[in-house]
Amino acid sequence: MSTVGELYDYFDRRIPSSLSCEWDNDGLMVCGGENRTVRRALFALDVTDAVADYAIENGYDLILSHHPMIFSPLKNLSGRDAVGARAIRLLKGGVSVFSFHTRLDAAEDGVNDILAEIFGLTDVSRFGPEGEEMGRIGTLPVPLPLDDFVRIVEEKLSHHIAVGRASGTVSRLALLGGGGRDFVRSAVLAGADTYLTGELGYHTLVDTPITGINLIEVGHYESEVPISLFYRRELAEHFPEISLDLYPRGSAITYGNQ
Repeated sequence: MSTVGELYDYFDRRIPSSLSCEWDNDGLMVCGGENRTVRRALFALDVTDAVADYAIENGYDLILSHHPMIFSPLKNLSGRDAVGARAIRLLKGGVSVFSFHTRLDAAEDGVNDILAEIFGLTDVSRFGPEGEEMGRIGTLPVPLPLDDFVRIVEEKLSHHIAVGRASGTVSRLALLGGGGRDFVRSAVLAGADTYLTGELGYHTLVDTPITGINLIEVGHYESEVPISLFYRRELAEHFPEISLDLYPRGSAITYGNQ
């Protein structure tokens, strides 16, 4: 059986920290002992209190989260800080946490390559501001009317879609999981006629005619949860003895005790 340390070392090589954005804090979040055996892993986009409780109550050894559980430096582990209290509870429950975030956005076969795979893009390349080329841009197998493409997005990703219409056709599609407002100009410069991301914001969508390309907002969670497929594939190939489950959260947008 594989240990926490062996599993972390594998992923740290597979998706090296050199891919992380400077502002990010990803990697090993919580670990009560690197020699502990990992038999069951749970994927969740965020390590909320509800996710932590679910992992402990259901006997998971590891949480693989996309967003870092610990983002800002902890000043204490007294339990007075919400994140610190969560870390203590996980340590007592024997649950470790890995969070790889922006390095997995940028990595080969990461979230944006999986999005490109979902839509069958060809001629795929990277795009983004200099030093943050995490997005992917590619060509649809067949150009589609925007309304037809939106229906495909609803089938494959999300029913919580906001659309900014600039043209009636989708052919050259730019993709970025998560909050992609700052990548709109890069998508334009890369030659996209349509840009799909998790979050754009009201004013960005209102200004779609100025932008000149179609903008599609699908929801932060919905745009990034496909990264669970990356972990499922990696574990099946390299650690087949470890089972992976997806935290059972519905597609409705809810916050707080999720």
